[in-house]
Amino acid sequence: MATHQRRTFLKTAGMGAVALSMAPSQARAQASEKIVLGVIGVGGMGSHHNRTLAARKDVEVAYVCDVDEQRLAAAAQQVKSAGQRAPQAVKDLRRVLDDKRVDAVFIATPDHWHSPAAILALDAGKHVYVEKPCSHNIREGRLLVEAAKRSGKLLQVGTQSRSTGFVREAIQRVREGEIGEVLVAKAWNSQRRGSVLPIEPPPHLDFDLWVGPAPMVPYRKNLLHGIWRWWYDFGCGDIGNDGVHDIDVALWGLGVETHPSTVTCLGGKYFFDDDQQFPDTQYSVCEYPIDGDPQGRKKQFIFEQRIWSPYTQEGYENGAAFYGTNGLLLLGHTTGYRLYGPRNKLIAEGSGGADLGTHHRNFLDCIRGAQSELNADATAGHLAATVVHLANIAARTGRVLHFDPQTEQITGDEESARLVRRQYRDHWATPKGIA
Repeated sequence: MATHQRRTFLKTAGMGAVALSMAPSQARAQASEKIVLGVIGVGGMGSHHNRTLAARKDVEVAYVCDVDEQRLAAAAQQVKSAGQRAPQAVKDLRRVLDDKRVDAVFIATPDHWHSPAAILALDAGKHVYVEKPCSHNIREGRLLVEAAKRSGKLLQVGTQSRSTGFVREAIQRVREGEIGEVLVAKAWNSQRRGSVLPIEPPPHLDFDLWVGPAPMVPYRKNLLHGIWRWWYDFGCGDIGNDGVHDIDVALWGLGVETHPSTVTCLGGKYFFDDDQQFPDTQYSVCEYPIDGDPQGRKKQFIFEQRIWSPYTQEGYENGAAFYGTNGLLLLGHTTGYRLYGPRNKLIAEGSGGADLGTHHRNFLDCIRGAQSELNADATAGHLAATVVHLANIAARTGRVLHFDPQTEQITGDEESARLVRRQYRDHWATPKGIA
């Protein structure tokens, strides 16, 4: 591929992104005018977002929002320490959404809040950056995509690999046919996680607000903070945590723009003897019909997870592989890539690290109108998250799932089909149209 073509790709949005569709009057006319932000959820990744954004000169972090008062105070101080004016520190995200000055929000809550908070924000006229996975279940993901279209606002999913230089270069090589036709892609997540055993509860927590629209459950010592991701009601397991990054990249390179039609997953708790509900070991296979193929051929996607095994696979701890008819490309999540041609000849390689700042910049530049396309829009996020949810459903039920990509329903299996949605309590954040 010509160098100038690759440079063009690296300067523009990722494949599958949607064009910015807002009128010029809606965009920031002056590049020097600050975009007013609220950061919702300021622990863990939210703290990283807050620190990175507060260091920028082109934004104002006007609000920080969290249900934990200690985290909230620390986040406000983080913004002040970066030289910005002290933000308003609130625990209810509605306070942020009600302020007409706020242009956009960054949402880094637990998974069960991602779609509900993002939908509320879009409907309030805010642009949204929401952490991955963008949904807690398949139905929520569809409602999120619809809300983004309905609102006319931008939604960027926090899969920052789509803005990372070496990843974009590698995917461009794959999509331009440098390893031939890619029929199989694989992603893997192999690292050592800690055991999920009881811990002391954090102080100064509004637990009712933390639970939000999810069913109310008794407080558990081993639920917060961060441990929520191992519980069905609140998280999506590690496949939805680290795994979804590599799933997203693998689907991008595989060139699929719809959902799989067949999914299965074997897995369970092979190593940890603790309270977590999601598998510590998973092996999932998805099939994607090739649209219009006269022979009815399919593409295949594979996901492997071992969160007790901190050893590299194909040279990378977490990553993706693309198997083409004329070569192979191996991609490390935060490391680099290697492209092999016939006779296993190393043809090209690249290196680098994850680039959160560029992912932020792409989102903010699209708000201003300086860039025309998001690198990780709602549809891309929904496709990757749906694979997460289908793999988890298949692991829970032990079934081969037959999925209709158009209706987004599991067919011929009533028990599995019920898990496309979740139960909600009567709450102001329960997404409309969820039934």
